[in-house]
Amino acid sequence: MRTRLQRDYRFEAAHFLPKVPEGHKCARVHGHSYAITIVLEGEIDPALGWVMDFAAIDEHVNPLVRALDHRVLNDVDGLDNPTSELLACWLWDRLRGSLPVLVEVQVAETPTSRCVYRGA
Repeated sequence: MRTRLQRDYRFEAAHFLPKVPEGHKCARVHGHSYAITIVLEGEIDPALGWVMDFAAIDEHVNPLVRALDHRVLNDVDGLDNPTSELLACWLWDRLRGSLPVLVEVQVAETPTSRCVYRGA
């Protein structure tokens, strides 16, 4: 039996977008209350009754959340242009090797603006 797991995380961070046109509001430093969702999909282990323990997912994701929380994202290695899209790819690249059942990373910088990345 195949199922999907979704685990949500939150962090606060500032950023600016250095490649937007001159005068664009996002060129200035500003902050967001980011929400990310990590989505896994796989077969239920018949002995355990789950795809993966939620605590085990936390072991992979929480170090990344700590690296982003209360930071200027532009200062994080690999995030010199920290758009939601590139942040989702950054998270994917760091999780995919250790979470082979990863199928999606969602990044929301506001309650109404979200990026969904499903890998390359």
